[in-house]
Amino acid sequence: MSLTDRWKQFREFLTDVKKETGKVTWPGKDEVVGTTVVVLVYTVIVGVFLFAVDTLVTPVINKLFAAFGA
Repeated sequence: MSLTDRWKQFREFLTDVKKETGKVTWPGKDEVVGTTVVVLVYTVIVGVFLFAVDTLVTPVINKLFAAFGA
């Protein structure tokens, strides 16, 4: 395939991308803010949960290591 053919295909690709991007239904500001808040709240909840589990399990693991020598 020649360089000219590749360039022509690339230009056609970019034209198709522009057409398809125009068909996209972009979310509104309220939807973006709402979903962002949901993600942040969920992240905080999971972080707190993992912290609590780590805090509770670490002493047990340390005692096991101490008991069986590590």
